[in-house]
Amino acid sequence: MPAAELLALGELTVRGRVREASNAVLYCTVEYEGHSAPCVYKPVAGERPLWDFPDGTLAQREVAAYEISEATGWGLVPPTVLRDGPYGQGMCQLWVEVETATDGPDGADGGPDGDGSAETGGAELLALVEGDEPGPGWKAVGYAEVGEGRTALLVHADDVRLRRLAVLDAVINNGDRKGGHLLPAAGGRLYAIDHGVTFNADDKLRTLLWGWAGEPLPDDVLEVLHRLAGELADGGPLSARLAELITGAEIEALRARVAALLRSGIHPEPSGQWPAIPWPPV
Repeated sequence: MPAAELLALGELTVRGRVREASNAVLYCTVEYEGHSAPCVYKPVAGERPLWDFPDGTLAQREVAAYEISEATGWGLVPPTVLRDGPYGQGMCQLWVEVETATDGPDGADGGPDGDGSAETGGAELLALVEGDEPGPGWKAVGYAEVGEGRTALLVHADDVRLRRLAVLDAVINNGDRKGGHLLPAAGGRLYAIDHGVTFNADDKLRTLLWGWAGEPLPDDVLEVLHRLAGELADGGPLSARLAELITGAEIEALRARVAALLRSGIHPEPSGQWPAIPWPPV
């Protein structure tokens, strides 16, 4: 059974609460016709209002992010649906078990001295390193204070999955891409979670994935963006679905961001008008 169908139709049973979250996040199981899976349920009733996101809900934007991820074909966001639950309407998302392997592919070290230029599997995706150069297979983000007046270079893996995620974040205008939102899973999959502060009509992009800023977008990414632009056309099924989740102004801004990426052909750079990296970064 497709995971999205199970999430939408199954019976939700609350098993616990993720207390580190700033909004209500409930760990649940969902069961339907002999199928079951762990999931996360975020009821709208447990959301804190945000002054710069006066329209819609965190839950709706989380589902909209999944819809865009699916439209790209990259599958970077776990299956996510909007549904009723024990505490009212909310977002329900498949739980992802994180792979904790320490080695990259072919036995390469997953640390800053390894070569992560392709896919680093379950290896470390972020690191702090001494000096001014990120090292082979890594991309520099910026300097971070590490205590006692010392700084270290924050780097992320030069990984095709992270690069696609950086593009997805630019498309959905993610205002909070932190390291803790990256979930390396079994089989070399990478998932990203927590997309409640996305799709604002104003530029809000804040992320740890600035390593490709100003570099040309790969040809395969441009092909995906061309296809996405077509699917976002007014009257299409994707636009109709998004109209149930975000405002008309936000949909127009989404189209404009895709068009801007296609015109420039490069990864976006920080605007310089506000902090480009979320805090805390993890």
